[in-house]
Amino acid sequence: MAKNRFPGLGGGFNINQLQKQAKKMQEEIEKLQEELNQREIEVSSGGGAVKVVINGKKEIKSIQILPEVVDPEDVETLQDLIVACVNEAIRKVDRMVEEEMQKVTGFGIPGLF
Repeated sequence: MAKNRFPGLGGGFNINQLQKQAKKMQEEIEKLQEELNQREIEVSSGGGAVKVVINGKKEIKSIQILPEVVDPEDVETLQDLIVACVNEAIRKVDRMVEEEMQKVTGFGIPGLF
């Protein structure tokens, strides 16, 4: 009688079934990744003074700046608003991707995708 090389998995362990499931999950992840790449997220800072639109690939699609926040005497504030807005947009994309991947895989690994 052959010994079960994978204790705890029971006699019904089927490597082919496991490979099929892994392949299906990989296909689902690839499909989801493509879908997420097409999504766009809008983020604002400074009460809407600066708006950034970013896609799932972390590509900035647009930046809008209200004219009243453009002060030649205070460029640093505008720069800070832009940096804050872009960083928040990137964080939101990361969260979106992580949450959606967790739905497909059943677990989340920060920074994996």
